[in-house]
Amino acid sequence: MPQLPADFRAFHQLYRACYVRWAELHLGSRVDAEEAIDSAFEQLAIDWPRVLSQPVPEAYAWKVVKNRTIDVARARGRRPSVVDFAAFETRSLHQAVDPIGELEESLSIYQAITQLPERQFDVIVLRYCLGYDTKDTADIMGITVAGVRSTARYARRRLKHALGLDEDERSHDEPRAH
Repeated sequence: MPQLPADFRAFHQLYRACYVRWAELHLGSRVDAEEAIDSAFEQLAIDWPRVLSQPVPEAYAWKVVKNRTIDVARARGRRPSVVDFAAFETRSLHQAVDPIGELEESLSIYQAITQLPERQFDVIVLRYCLGYDTKDTADIMGITVAGVRSTARYARRRLKHALGLDEDERSHDEPRAH
């Protein structure tokens, strides 16, 4: 078997762990996630010269990763979705004064996140569920740091609106009638 190019090996080393975390969150299984990501990297290795010819190789690789995750989910008879609800603050439920209220709120947030447009969903999951900073999120997705910030800002607005929180902010800004 021929030796893989050094830049491919570096790319693999740099991104495999975060891709596996992403896939595991969506597939609910480390084994399935590793299978999806190994398959994605096999495709990337075969197409490596083409990957490098893309304007942003990371963005191309991100699409391959997401498509392979969907393929594995379908092969298992599942829809890809964020199945690890624990990523949505369930740690706080143990210390909550109202655990049922906290759970309802977390479920509402979870549902709202799943309704975001694809790019906003990706940014929110990478930033707030998996804990990557803005620069790492930009690198993983193959977009600019400004793109991550802007997308996160729009996603947060959309989430606030979906959760009815934007109305609360407006009511605080408006003068009260006496």
